[in-house]
Amino acid sequence: MVYITKQVHFCAAHKLYNPNWSEGKNEEVFGPCANKNWHGHNFDLFVTIKGDLDPDTGFVMNFKDLKEIVKNEVLEAVDHKNLNLDVPFMKDKLTSCENLIIEFWNILFPLIKQKSDGRASLQALKLYETPTSYAEYYGE
Repeated sequence: MVYITKQVHFCAAHKLYNPNWSEGKNEEVFGPCANKNWHGHNFDLFVTIKGDLDPDTGFVMNFKDLKEIVKNEVLEAVDHKNLNLDVPFMKDKLTSCENLIIEFWNILFPLIKQKSDGRASLQALKLYETPTSYAEYYGE
């Protein structure tokens, strides 16, 4: 079993705000992330897949194919977008790093399995919101 990882980068704006709470409670819990005028991040997403090598190519999966899936299905949806307003799969969800990474998993998991003819599968996602803060998800 071999693991490979592709790193991609995107920029997006969002606001953490629970509409069931008062403005004061949102500010107390989310601090400046509840700013009514939004704020942005330069995100880094690490996509790790695992699988057996294809005897014809020596690949778990062609990095080019992995990049294409991530670009077409995730990056085009979120890069330079407002996560609260512009991203359909985040509708009615708090745009936390944790919720975002779960949605990415839900999108990527079946596509990677399909593209690799079932030989590879998504192992882990790591999403950096800042250089020192990130979420990891293993589909659990």
